[in-house]
Amino acid sequence: MRVVIAEDDALLREGLVLLLGGEGIEVAAAVDNPDDLLAAVDAERPDAAVLDVRLPPTFTDEGLRAAVEARRRLPGLPILVLSAYVEDSYAGDLLAGGAQGIGYLLKERVGKVATFLDALHRVVDGGTVLDPEVVSQLMVRRRSDDPMSTLTPREREVLALMAEGHANTAIAELLVVTETAVSKHIRNIFAKLGLPPGDTGHRRVLAVLTYLQGRP
Repeated sequence: MRVVIAEDDALLREGLVLLLGGEGIEVAAAVDNPDDLLAAVDAERPDAAVLDVRLPPTFTDEGLRAAVEARRRLPGLPILVLSAYVEDSYAGDLLAGGAQGIGYLLKERVGKVATFLDALHRVVDGGTVLDPEVVSQLMVRRRSDDPMSTLTPREREVLALMAEGHANTAIAELLVVTETAVSKHIRNIFAKLGLPPGDTGHRRVLAVLTYLQGRP
C-alpha cells in the first residue's frame, strides 16, 4: 500500500510516517499543506490519503476541501481524515460526495495503533469509518420527527456500528448476538429508513448517509 500524508504538525506527521513505515506501508509523500497534497496525489497516484481536516493557511476546512478535490482528481481515492475535535458537519460534508472509502477519526485514535491501522485498511477496502465519538454525538442530536426516531434502541446500536465501519460479523461480536440477529436488525433499518431492496453494500452507505444527514 502507498499513501500520502498531509499534516501540519511536524511531530504527528513524522510519527505517522514512522508508524506506517513500520507496518510495511510506503509513505509516498508527507506534506504540511493542501497544495502539496494535491501535487502528491497527481504525481504519486497513491492507494490512500491521510490528512488533517484543518490545514494552512486558515486552519478551517482546507483539509476537507483538499480531500474532495483529491477524489475529483483521482476518483475513488480512499481518504482517512484526522481531526483534533468532533466536527460532525465536516464528516457529513465529506460523506456527501460518496461514502465508500472514507474515514473520519479523531487524532487521539492514532495513538491506538491497532484502531488506526484497522480504520485505514477498512477505508482502503472501500469501507466507511466514522469515529465512535462522532457517532455518539450525532445520536444525541436527533430531531423528534427524524426517520431515525422509528428505530429501536438495538437498531440504533447496529446502525451506529455500521457507521463506524464494522461488518456484520464484528457487530455480532461487539453486541454479543448472532449474525442472523444482526442481519435482521439491518433489514429492519433499511425498511424503516425507506431504502429499497437492492445491493446491500450500497444500502449500507445510504443508511449511514441518512444517519448523518438527519441531524438538526
